[in-house]
Amino acid sequence: MLFSMTAQDKQLKLAVIIGSTRPGRRAPVVAGWFAERVREHAGFELDLVDLAEHAPDDPDIGARLEAADAFVVLTPEYNHSYPAPLKAAIDGHYTQWRAKPIGFVSYGGISGGLRAVEHLRQVFAEMHAATVRDTVSFHNVWEQFDEQGDPRHAEGCATAAKTVLDQLLWWAEALSAARAARPYQA
Repeated sequence: MLFSMTAQDKQLKLAVIIGSTRPGRRAPVVAGWFAERVREHAGFELDLVDLAEHAPDDPDIGARLEAADAFVVLTPEYNHSYPAPLKAAIDGHYTQWRAKPIGFVSYGGISGGLRAVEHLRQVFAEMHAATVRDTVSFHNVWEQFDEQGDPRHAEGCATAAKTVLDQLLWWAEALSAARAARPYQA
């Protein structure tokens, strides 16, 4: 049976990719909060991949992406798009994205990083990845978290994160089973 695997059969691995490398970035605060939501969800084993700690073509990143069953790209919006180091990491690891689901957590000014996400959807379609519909976005991110790194509107943010993680889990289970039954050919 093609889709008989469940989360109980195998702990699926979720790579959360932190796409910002700028000094003074807000990414660690957003990533810390989201990592806690992943741990609470319990559908995934978490692998936090911070691009500020690696060169875009680092073989370690490639191995970690290959091992992942699903991804969340955590991105700011810079100049109406996403950061160059994130683009380099995506382009440098072409096959690792294939037939895997991708969700997004974005942040920025008034748009909350949503323009970056829309650009990333086009890139990941070209990489043969499946992006999930819903996102988590933080508009005017500098005002959205308190001194402890918790969102000021925690309930809505947690609901959005659960929605994205539930969608990713469904797609990760389905695509993992499909890849096991028949390797994806691009």
